[in-house]
Formats: sequence, structure tokens, C-alpha cells
Amino acid sequence: MVEKTPILDTFTYIFLMVGILIVGFPMIYSLIAATLPLEEVSKVPMPLIPGDQFITNMTEAWSRGNLGNQIFNSFVMATGITFGKIAISIIGAFSIVYFDYRLRVVAFASVFCTLMLPVEVRIMPTYEVAANVLGPMQATWDFLHLNGLVSWFTGNDFELNLNWSLLDSYTGLILPLVASATCTFLFRQFFLTVPEELCEAAKMDGASAMTFFRKILLPLSTTNIAALIVIEFVYGYNQYLWPLLITTNPDMTTAVIGLQDLIPQADDLPEWNVALSAALLVMLPPVMVVLSMQRWFVKGLIEKEK
Repeated sequence: MVEKTPILDTFTYIFLMVGILIVGFPMIYSLIAATLPLEEVSKVPMPLIPGDQFITNMTEAWSRGNLGNQIFNSFVMATGITFGKIAISIIGAFSIVYFDYRLRVVAFASVFCTLMLPVEVRIMPTYEVAANVLGPMQATWDFLHLNGLVSWFTGNDFELNLNWSLLDSYTGLILPLVASATCTFLFRQFFLTVPEELCEAAKMDGASAMTFFRKILLPLSTTNIAALIVIEFVYGYNQYLWPLLITTNPDMTTAVIGLQDLIPQADDLPEWNVALSAALLVMLPPVMVVLSMQRWFVKGLIEKEK
């Protein structure tokens, strides 16, 4: 029996519209500011009537901020982080759930404990590793005094210098952020709901472990993967601290960091129309990903594959 509650429904819609207005007003405000000339956007309060300078402001923001290259860098970084996280997490969860080996629980607990270690906490050791991936091998080599041993054998002065830096590279932007305890935990919980009869039937048919993973588990995980693609893409695209630390070359700057250069400073001309136009352009890729995968995102959160 469905009860009709017109008064409650009315208040529900009112609160919903108020919530949408509060959340969406900054974007509406930015959109209006992007259509106004400088003299109008500088007024206090700014007029809320759209102007006719939208294309002009967008063109100015795109060229002045080098947004084409920066958005491309952010897109590559977000895409690499997204698929790297999902690939590592789904294989790790598959190993934890379907393989019976020693310390399996300890392995999962170790992965799960990394939830307490976000990037901000481990930022300095991560940077040290990224600055020279082969640094530990170099330290071991020097500790064992192998340079002198090689020089003694060869009769010539020998000095090994191992150096592989990930600074100012797509690998450096992506690789330190691809591990995800959250994704591993979600895939593990989903795999635990898969009936064991499917695994037994695959074994009886002579399927190998990877065949079972590829032909059964992977198709069943489609909606979960789609939901995680949206979440992890937005996460990777909005990264600020790590790209700020690891990139010094302007050609490797991401859009979120580059946007800061267009924000008016104390002594600058307050061109908020250009800055907010750039903000709209920077927001476009994650918004398009969320809108294009909205149905799969919701389905992955509330439904399960049969």
C-alpha cells in the first residue's frame, strides 16, 4: 500500500530544490561571470544578468593559461591512475579471495591498513623514491663497497651511479598513486558474494584460474568497474599536492595547478571573468565523464549483476 502524502512531498521537493540551488550556485555564478566584461564583473555585487563576452573570455582563458596542454596532462594522469588502480585492485582482490596461501589474511590486512596513510602523510618518502627509483640499490651497492671490489677485479677505477628519476614525467604523476586499498576492499567484498558454485563449475570444465577470472568474474564486475572509473577519474583529475611537488617543467603542469596562475593576486588586475572561464574549462572533463557514465555509476552503487 502506497500512502499519498502531498504535504510531505511538497516539503521534500522544496528542500531538494534549495539543496540543488546551494550546491549549483557557484557554477551558475561562474557561468554568469564568464559572460561579462571586466568592468561588469568588477562591480560589487556582481550583476547576475548574463552578458555577451562568453566566447571572448573563454578564448582569452584558453590561450593565456595554456589550458590545452594542462588539461591534456590532467586527463592522461587521471586516466592512468584510474585504470592502474582498477587493474591492480581487481587482481589483488582476486588473489586474496580465490587463492589459499599462507598469510593471505595478513596480506589483506596490510593493504587495508594503508587506508590510514594518504598521499599527504607519505608525501616526502614518496618524493624521495620518485626522485631516484634506483636509490635503494645505489645505497646497497655503496654499503657493500662493491665499487672497490669491481675496481680490484678489473684493475681500473670503477664507480657505479644508479639514477632513474620520475620527476616531470607522466610515469611520476601516475605510478605513485595507482595503489588503492579502497578499490581492493570493494572488489574483495564483491567477489565474496559470487556463488562458489561458479568457481566449482569452472574447475569441472577445466578452466584455469585466469580463464575463470577473465570469462566469469570480469563480466560480473562491469558495473563495479564503471562506478570506480567515475570515482577514481575525478580523484586523479583533482590531484593538487602531488603534481605540485613532482612537476617543475611548465609543460608537465596539470590543469588544477595551472588554474592558480590565472587567479588575480593582490596587485593584479582583477580579471575574474577570465579566471572563472578557465575554471569552467578545467571542470569540463570530469563533468563529461560523470554525465556520460551516470547510469553505470548509479547502477554500480545500488545494484548487483545477476
